[in-house]
Amino acid sequence: MNVAELVTVSIILLLVATVVALLSRWLRVSYVAGLVLAGLAVTELLPQRIGLNDSLILNLFLPILVFEAAINTDISRLRTTVKPIALLAGPGIIISSGVTAAILKWGLGLNWTAALLAGVILAITDTVSVIAVFKEVHVPSRLSTIVEGESLFNDGVALVLFSLILKVHAAGSLSILAGLQELFVVIIGGTLVGLAVGYLSTGLFVRADEALSSILLTVAVALGAFQLGHSFSVSGVVAVVVAGLIVGAVGLSSKVSASTRLTLLSFWESIAFGVNSFIFLLIGIEVDLITLWQTLPAVVLAIAAYQIARIVSVYPLLAIVRWFDRPIPWRWQHVLFFGNIKGSLSMALALSIPTTITGREQLIAIVFGTVLLSVVGQGVSLPWLVKRLQLSQVSATRQQVEELQAQLITAKAAQDELDTLLKTGVLPKAVYEELRSTYQVQVAGAEKALRELYNRRADELEIKSGEPSKLDAIRRRLLLAEKAALNEAIRQRILSEGIVYERLRKIDEQLLKLEDD
Repeated sequence: MNVAELVTVSIILLLVATVVALLSRWLRVSYVAGLVLAGLAVTELLPQRIGLNDSLILNLFLPILVFEAAINTDISRLRTTVKPIALLAGPGIIISSGVTAAILKWGLGLNWTAALLAGVILAITDTVSVIAVFKEVHVPSRLSTIVEGESLFNDGVALVLFSLILKVHAAGSLSILAGLQELFVVIIGGTLVGLAVGYLSTGLFVRADEALSSILLTVAVALGAFQLGHSFSVSGVVAVVVAGLIVGAVGLSSKVSASTRLTLLSFWESIAFGVNSFIFLLIGIEVDLITLWQTLPAVVLAIAAYQIARIVSVYPLLAIVRWFDRPIPWRWQHVLFFGNIKGSLSMALALSIPTTITGREQLIAIVFGTVLLSVVGQGVSLPWLVKRLQLSQVSATRQQVEELQAQLITAKAAQDELDTLLKTGVLPKAVYEELRSTYQVQVAGAEKALRELYNRRADELEIKSGEPSKLDAIRRRLLLAEKAALNEAIRQRILSEGIVYERLRKIDEQLLKLEDD
């Protein structure tokens, strides 16, 4: 494709994405599903047929999307949900891959290598699709963190399993112990690379504190962490996730100006939106409806296989969680089961299957058809399921509390920025005092209203469906701060371990008593 054709195609895709965005908002349907359907419809409008490039997706698009999701993830909330996330993204994806592979081998007569590759590919949950759905409907924040955390980390585990299967196929054999050892080394290695890149870049953030250079630095971090991971033969996706979490938690801390943080997050939101739009349009363009119709029975079997595998992995593993962490409510488990939407990474992995694998073309057709039906079917019905399970209800009182909190947060942030402008000499003291007093009126009004709401009885802050008080989230955050302080006291040898561990045990008991938010 020459430059003129590429420009023409890009213009058409941008116009189509814009129309889909407007229609999806007007019709209140999934934007991702709308893009895929639009891709199916506009194939004939393009001057030349284009397709997904697995190398482009794996080396450019995937790091960008994963990094954008990671820097917007609250690491403190992720820490409170690490146990269910670790179970679902670790043993969960292994169990799901194995069950799916067994069903496909039995149902389609695939050899074990092809069946295992298909199992891993169909065990991946697409981060982009899930986050896009949760932006449309309100869900409890802990559930949202679990779903997003699992989808972030299972990409890395799936890529490692995929490469292990290909390595076994090339070598002829690999012991289970050696495979688990390599899996462990690759994931831990990716974590170490991400930690190194993330913490090295945060120092530059604080020193530079300039929006445009920070944008360039984050792009280098996202792409560089991925490539460094591959160069050290460890997981590049895990490296990007860890680096993104550190940049979001440390690099974009209060030491960086508000304008830099806002510009940086707006840039990443925009670039992720653009990449998502192109990817899902290309998914629709890539799928051949005639081939899909011919392989439809196999596609239906594949969808049934990964759904059965998801049942086998989600419900038993989350039943175990109650032994050592807060239990996951049944209604949440239904969302975790049904929210395993497939996406571009599954298609990229299918395209990257070596030509030496028997049945490669059949696998690609099955995966493409599965992704299409998953994005359209599950992407459209997941918001309906969330509403049906009454997870998206918000009480009038809670809505009032959050509006007051928004007023309080914004006013205090503006006051902090005014303090910075005064200290640096940008703002005269008289103007500073006038502006600060205006915001102080907002702060005082919001604090008074919130104090009155928080002084009410707890049952007045809850709706009939059992929505927990907003105070639970605040109490949990305070208890986590206490735990962090005690752990730091042990590290600095200020307190003895016996006293600290007893106090930590009591804090854990208090955390378990708090309701899920």
